[in-house]
Amino acid sequence: MHTAPPHTLPSATAATHLEIEPSILYFGTPVVLLSTENQDGSFNLAPISSAWALGRTVVIGLGRDGQTAHNLGSRPDLVISLPAPAQWPAVERLAPLTGRNPVPAAKAAGFRFEPDKFAAAGLTCAPSQLVRPPRVAECPLQLEACAQRVRPDVSGDFVIVEAAVHKVHADSRIVVPGTDHIDPAAWSPLVYNFRHYFGLGPELGHSYRTQTPRNPDEPATDDALVGTAPS
Repeated sequence: MHTAPPHTLPSATAATHLEIEPSILYFGTPVVLLSTENQDGSFNLAPISSAWALGRTVVIGLGRDGQTAHNLGSRPDLVISLPAPAQWPAVERLAPLTGRNPVPAAKAAGFRFEPDKFAAAGLTCAPSQLVRPPRVAECPLQLEACAQRVRPDVSGDFVIVEAAVHKVHADSRIVVPGTDHIDPAAWSPLVYNFRHYFGLGPELGHSYRTQTPRNPDEPATDDALVGTAPS
């Protein structure tokens, strides 16, 4: 049976809603790649699907037993790299890998230890300026940051990290020329939507609070950075 895309669905009413118990609540969150420093001075790279920003703070949710949480507990520097939609295959190559050896019991099914995740994913290290962990060269947005608070969540199964961002690197193609603004028409995050990968669709409008300079006559965006990845 054909199902209409979400943006074509009629207005919802109380009668159209079902009570459900989904196994996950990834209702459309950006994918980020976190670079952290291992105890031996090497670097770990992990895909994360729970991250959001508040001012210059990025809040990140991590599995309690992962290498990233282990690293940030004693070495707070990190880089938050945001891939574009077309880079979803590299993210998926990272998905079954862990930097923990031996593999934690919680990750035993389907995971394997990989000491060089950059190479395994086909991604390139780029040196950072203020922190030791490297940036992911291929990602259009890269944030050098430091974890200011690392604490367990209320369930005890996860770790919540509050990271202060100290430097932002942006691909010149997604920056409004002559400004410090990201052009939202030229940038699309990779979105993790109930364990499927998507990019953004066409712009529908903007907030009254936006400060981004826009030329209404500008053509559409760079397809290399924006475009919907298959699910």
